[in-house]
Amino acid sequence: MAKEKILIVDDEKDIVELVKYHVEKSGYKALTAGSGGEALDLAAKQQPVLIVLDVMLPGFDGYEVCKILKRNDNTKNIPIIMLTAKTAEEDTLTGLKSGADDYLTKPFSPKILLARIDAVLRRSKQSGKNGENSGEIFTEGGISVNLSSYEATVEGKQISLTKLEFSLLAFLMKNKGKAYNREQLITGAWSYEAAIVDRAVDVHVRHLREKLGKAGKL
Repeated sequence: MAKEKILIVDDEKDIVELVKYHVEKSGYKALTAGSGGEALDLAAKQQPVLIVLDVMLPGFDGYEVCKILKRNDNTKNIPIIMLTAKTAEEDTLTGLKSGADDYLTKPFSPKILLARIDAVLRRSKQSGKNGENSGEIFTEGGISVNLSSYEATVEGKQISLTKLEFSLLAFLMKNKGKAYNREQLITGAWSYEAAIVDRAVDVHVRHLREKLGKAGKL
């Protein structure tokens, strides 16, 4: 059986080799790219199951690469984890707005990166199963979430959400009226281990509320 492919995009060779080693040790086939253009070419031709994407790249930066991939029908469903030295909250928000499914800052623990990879892939595969097998629709306060079509609307108007945002919204809609702390949101909505929680969850929640507008008081 062919191994699932993960594309690692970074212009720092040491980082590429580190991630490649741990990805292959976990049973995946690692593909590597050192520039935005090379990443776009490999993603289209090789169709990896996930992309680990650095922000600072020669040519197209990671944000632009992410936007291009998400606009392309052949690559828009490939999950993307941003891996970058940028730590400001605004940078995290920019990454999420460009379509990234998750965001991890350098320096990082390979163990945490692998946990994020496994969680994002698990969530991606589960969303595929939902699309095939579930006809559930959750509606509340003008917001509607359709697990079958993987779509969310506000007052009948479709909104664009990343997979991570959709999972968060679906979790909150299923459990409306309940209060959750960061750890519960991470494990409930995204299946991450609570031990690797960081404050990025605040950014995800705020970004989701911005997209929902006045309806975003679940």
